[in-house]
Amino acid sequence: MSDRIAHNLNRNVERKSFDWRIFGPGILVASAAIGGSHLISSTQAGAIYGWQLAIIIILSNFLKYPFFRFGTDYVYKTGESLIAGYFRKSKTYLAIYLVLSMFASVVGTGAVALLCAVILGFMLPASMELSTVTLSVIVMGFSWVFLIAGHYKLLDNVTKWIIIALTLGSLIAVIIAAGKPSVMTTDFVSISPWNLATLGFIVALMGWMPAPMEFSAINSMWISAKIKEDNTTHREGLIDFNVGYTVSTILALVFLALGVFVQYGSGQEIQTAGGAYVGQLISMYTATIGEWSRLLVAFIAFMCMFGTTLTSIDGTARANSECLRLFKGAKEISTTQIRFWTTYASAGGLIIIVFFTGQLGSMLKFAMIAAFIAAPIVGWLNYRLIRDHKKLSIAMNVWAITGLIFLIGTALLFLTTLTGLFG
Repeated sequence: MSDRIAHNLNRNVERKSFDWRIFGPGILVASAAIGGSHLISSTQAGAIYGWQLAIIIILSNFLKYPFFRFGTDYVYKTGESLIAGYFRKSKTYLAIYLVLSMFASVVGTGAVALLCAVILGFMLPASMELSTVTLSVIVMGFSWVFLIAGHYKLLDNVTKWIIIALTLGSLIAVIIAAGKPSVMTTDFVSISPWNLATLGFIVALMGWMPAPMEFSAINSMWISAKIKEDNTTHREGLIDFNVGYTVSTILALVFLALGVFVQYGSGQEIQTAGGAYVGQLISMYTATIGEWSRLLVAFIAFMCMFGTTLTSIDGTARANSECLRLFKGAKEISTTQIRFWTTYASAGGLIIIVFFTGQLGSMLKFAMIAAFIAAPIVGWLNYRLIRDHKKLSIAMNVWAITGLIFLIGTALLFLTTLTGLFG
């Protein structure tokens, strides 16, 4: 690393005025986060269980925070990504991450692309009925062309406005819905989520809350590129990260609230399978804001999921390419590698979609649960790595260890019940 880059990494000179350009990686993570966990699971949680699972959303975001935060701290401390750090720590660490990333490349990408395709279907006129697989091919194909052509920088700029539009639209919908008479029927009896039968739903809810843990390493690569491009400081990087993380957490609670105010206790059947719940979600907005907003809401939701699809493909492609670069000892990631892994994620995701045709709910749940099972593994890698380069405060140590205990304990409990070894 040159002296100039080292100076830029460690400089403490603040910008004289607020600069919108400091935002980037943190907002991209927020875009990746606001997918199935927010649009679907959070809203369903509110519609089925009311406010009861708000504590789970808060707890999941709170206890995962250190492991995402370590990615930002590590890059500004060392000038390299977490993935490079895994390699320096041990080739075994890097191999573990590569396996998890290759799995997420197809499963996670396929899940968000399928949801994006279903939303696209609701935007099309009735005369243009296309199958979910066809719509998925369109979404994946356009994503592949978009990334291969190198237009990802455009997404970096547009994503900020998509997040703002979705946040404002959701807040307006919740405020309006909260001011309307309760939809709860007089004979409604609440359902408790605190039982083993509901554990699968809770684990799925936490899996992508706020995002798959693998994105902590992907985010560190985006941060590294951001530093080289805009010379951001550690303080500015933390502002970007904290804003993105906070927005994704708040939006999860906003979607939960929307489900509570519009559906909880209403007697309306909550769709949990297929793409039917996407229609219910869009109807929630139009029922509160007005029928005129249906197409606008669908478009914003589509752009949000399209952004999630792009960040998932691009992020995992770059992460996989970086892993192979380190194993080979090459100086830079080649364009050929990026294109290969972009194609791998796109094609692999489509194969997963075909396999799960007509089972959007099952596919999302599977992807979220898989992400939750992987979370303590990546969290442990990040914790071990940051301790080698930075002295953590007592509070941060306790925070991280508590998070690991929670993630490992919940994952083991779920796997135990899944295999029928419990009770």
